[in-house]
Amino acid sequence: MTGKTTLPEIYVSTDIETDGPIPGRHSMLSIGSAAYTADKTLLATFSANLECEPGLVAHEHTMRWWATQPEAWAACRQDTEVPVVVMRRYAAWLKALPGRPVFVGYPAAFDFPFVLWYLERHADENPFGYAVIDIKTYAMAVLRQPYRACGKQAMPEGWFDPVPHTHVALDDAQEQGALFCNMLAANLSRP
Repeated sequence: MTGKTTLPEIYVSTDIETDGPIPGRHSMLSIGSAAYTADKTLLATFSANLECEPGLVAHEHTMRWWATQPEAWAACRQDTEVPVVVMRRYAAWLKALPGRPVFVGYPAAFDFPFVLWYLERHADENPFGYAVIDIKTYAMAVLRQPYRACGKQAMPEGWFDPVPHTHVALDDAQEQGALFCNMLAANLSRP
């Protein structure tokens, strides 16, 4: 049997930075994705900074938070590109991966709606479909604990690689992708 059903899943850990909490009301400022196989092989990365969407307004509370992160803010405002160019390039990158992309986020409930909105608006397609994994929800299943008890502080130390969380989208996508792959390995090795 051939075709997409025989292709492996590629876990596309994705982190975004925005100027507010709601897609279509606030702009996505940057996107970073790191594509992993289940064994934590990093296949490829994607990163871009986007110009703000015309007519959308930054959220006051979010901008106060950004004021506390000057290095990350400067990083996401460098070399900005028009969203349509970025998202068409992103869709092509996703489709070129050697398997079926699965969106992985922390929290996916925040990141995926922005990515979906931008893909549909600017690329007229969504290569993920609705294949989405939330890392904290996966931790809940692996740890067999309530959702709110499964934040990063409650996760086993062995799940974390020694990489920083910088609020630069690609850095955080790689950090979270390694975390997910470590969780996946721990889960699959359980009796």
